[in-house]
Amino acid sequence: LAGALDIIAEEISDDAGIRRRLRVIALSQGVIVSRAAKPDEDSVYSQYYDYREPAAKIAGHRVLAIDRGEREEFLKVSLELDQDKAMNIVNSVALKGPSPCYEAVSEAAQDAYTRLIFPSVERELRSTLSENAQEAAIKVFSVNLRNLLMQPPVKGKVAMGLDPGYRTGCKVAVVDATGRVLDTGVIYPTHSQSRVQEAKALVSRMIQKYQVEVIAIGNGTASKETEMFTAEVLSNLPQQDKERCAYMVVSEAGASVYSASKLAAEEFPQFDLTLRSAVSIARRLQDPLAELVKIDPKAIGVGQYQHDMPKKRLDEALGGVVEDCVNNVGVDLNTASPSLLERISGLSSAVSKNIVKYREENGAFTSRNELKKVNKLGPKAFVQCAGFLRVPESKNVLDNTGVHPESYGAAKELLKLCGFGEDDVKNGSLSGLADKVAALGEESVAQQIGVGVPTLQDIVKELLKPGRDPRDELPPPLLRTDILELKDLKPGMELTGTVRNVIDFGAFVDIGVHQDGLVHISQICNKFIKHPSEVLKVGDIVKVWVLNADPVQKRIGLTMKEPKQ
Repeated sequence: LAGALDIIAEEISDDAGIRRRLRVIALSQGVIVSRAAKPDEDSVYSQYYDYREPAAKIAGHRVLAIDRGEREEFLKVSLELDQDKAMNIVNSVALKGPSPCYEAVSEAAQDAYTRLIFPSVERELRSTLSENAQEAAIKVFSVNLRNLLMQPPVKGKVAMGLDPGYRTGCKVAVVDATGRVLDTGVIYPTHSQSRVQEAKALVSRMIQKYQVEVIAIGNGTASKETEMFTAEVLSNLPQQDKERCAYMVVSEAGASVYSASKLAAEEFPQFDLTLRSAVSIARRLQDPLAELVKIDPKAIGVGQYQHDMPKKRLDEALGGVVEDCVNNVGVDLNTASPSLLERISGLSSAVSKNIVKYREENGAFTSRNELKKVNKLGPKAFVQCAGFLRVPESKNVLDNTGVHPESYGAAKELLKLCGFGEDDVKNGSLSGLADKVAALGEESVAQQIGVGVPTLQDIVKELLKPGRDPRDELPPPLLRTDILELKDLKPGMELTGTVRNVIDFGAFVDIGVHQDGLVHISQICNKFIKHPSEVLKVGDIVKVWVLNADPVQKRIGLTMKEPKQ
């Protein structure tokens, strides 16, 4: 009899109709329950030690938190489902009314549900919730990464990078406007008074010698002390240096990963790891995109639970974002590093290195066509990559625009048709071009120059702003000259900050106190929003008010809703 009941239980369990109906009620009526695996042990998961939430309503970030807590053996997670309702579904299929076998089959149905069907449905439901949460987290990460990479560069300024530290001191690097390293050093602003005086003298000398215009301070350990030191140094400078120089705290996420990488060793074989990260911090301020492409996107720190994501799927999504940003901005052929060039469509790692090698041996490129002389860069690769590479030094002004070499003929025809010359493009005196094209009719002009209407629109846009950078249209980064500490914060205080990370339940804002403050989703605006990314993006400069500040827990609550007077 036991053998027969096992066979019946297997048959009931294999019924696709039963499973489909149970999956539907599990998702709509099931409850996810998490309990402490070690009740006496405190952990970051303490809020989930006795937690219940309907599966239909549970937010993605809570699913990921519970999953991680279970993996780290702090939580036990289960699904609760009304057993009577579930058994009614199973019995409606398995039991056929009064018969001598009714009791036995009923027992087999109960066994099928508890031993086979329910554990399987629970696994499927939790797997579905986790997959949906991961997809949503990857999407948030991709949006944050795009906004971070597209932050406006601080162009044409000599920058100083400070990588703070206590025991090993603060590393200093000065780079010129093109990112070339001019000088490096180590200072000890947190040690004895004599060491602090030495540090002030060295930094002041570097600022005056190299005419430093902007200082980038990493936001890691000892960042606050380094910021206070920098503010003091700036206040003691001669008036003209004081007016010229400002500082900004930049995220140093991933700087240590980069400095220990093979790529950094190839780029700076003469420096040790710590000085490489100071150079990286300075360059991040000058051109975030060119510097951040050298770092594994997962290490940049603008996601949520990024280390729990499926590696292949995350790498695909983030790789696509990086490539899209690089191709959208375009790359200066004469200053780009191999790691930036290899993100351009059509260029492999080997070809990117060959471009840099050619540049070192023969001097700067003077036109796009010169690319054809680079070893292993064939005609197909040239067609793919040429439109994304800019050559500001070229005699042909079109080489510094997003117009592809294949469309040069059409661009020249367009200029002739509208009564302009190439010199007008160089001088930026094409203000009437769009109006003339509109007057002649877009379709008619496109036909005459032999391109489609979308290509014509792109050519007009590029001719109006040769060498344009889409990032220049965004607000510039916030440079500071003042100083604040967490203990200085009082409820109601108004501050200006930079959005560092946007997540499902809010956004973290850097207000210059070493600890980022949280603006909860309910405090972002007065209308209902499903996700903070509808209103905020990484790099936004926002006005916030302090709700509360806890120096012990190092937590800051902020709001973007202006308090009533």
